[in-house]
Amino acid sequence: MIRYLVRRAALAVVMLFGLICMTFVIANVAPSDPAALAAGPDAGRAQIEAARREYGLDRPLHEQFLRYVGDLARGDFGRSVATGRPVGQDLARYFFATLELCLVAMTLGILLGIPLGVLSAVYRDRWVDHGTRILAVSGIALPPFWFGLLLQLGIASSLGWLPTSGRLSVFTEPAAPVTGLLLVDSLLRGNGALFGEAMSYLILPAIVLSLPCLASILRVNRSEMVEALRADHITAARAHGVARWRIVTVHALKNAMLPTLAIIGLRWGWMMSSTVLVETVFDWPGIGLYAVSSAISGDFKPVMGVTLIVGLNFMIANLVVDLLYGALDPRIREA
Repeated sequence: MIRYLVRRAALAVVMLFGLICMTFVIANVAPSDPAALAAGPDAGRAQIEAARREYGLDRPLHEQFLRYVGDLARGDFGRSVATGRPVGQDLARYFFATLELCLVAMTLGILLGIPLGVLSAVYRDRWVDHGTRILAVSGIALPPFWFGLLLQLGIASSLGWLPTSGRLSVFTEPAAPVTGLLLVDSLLRGNGALFGEAMSYLILPAIVLSLPCLASILRVNRSEMVEALRADHITAARAHGVARWRIVTVHALKNAMLPTLAIIGLRWGWMMSSTVLVETVFDWPGIGLYAVSSAISGDFKPVMGVTLIVGLNFMIANLVVDLLYGALDPRIREA
């Protein structure tokens, strides 16, 4: 198991280096000039060249790359040329809002997707199966921004049940940060009112973000459960009078969970990158909205930082899934 872990971790390091190279190349081939942005709209050529020297943009590309890698190794993501703030501070500020949104959305997807997939397989070709398949197709087909706007108009604006945007009311003072997760911090501080308000702002974007995840988990789990319930050992268990609930939840579900774990890991990686649309629609103060506003202004340091964070999150998710695979199926560790 240790050798398996070392191989997977080494592969993740290689992938991370490739991601660093990719973000550096994209930032340097983009048509926008960071030096002109830093100098301001009314700057002359001399001021632009001074800004270019200040940010090290006048150096050869290989020197810029080595400096970039060295800064990342120290946890320095550079400085935003639009605001002048360190990108690392902004990422630390916005990342936990996105993480909280993704955790709640993924929890919804898992808690609903796996049971619905099991029910769909057990009651195959019945009304339960037809209903869950409609839900799965809808979850994949509905554009997140359209679904988000629909919920805003139908539930938030027309009915007034939930707020339409933001993370908290402008009149509400957030709890003193402990973990950076607003729901957790409000509970740790014993502030139930703040927890309820934070949850009310979180519900709609979490539903929109969780729908594709729920649909993917449901489809994969249903397919694997159908195959597992046809296996010979399941037929033998039925012949020996094993209880139906035990056959489904213990024998069949265990075999069906390997591919389901894979799709959960993939969806977690994609989820953090797909928050861009959801956070823009709901004005959620996370790294997705931060990346969009930075890209619009031509500020590529924050975009590079967000790309690295999302890519690292994807790699960690895949590494965890690989380790769970190896733990559940020892044959994989020998591959």
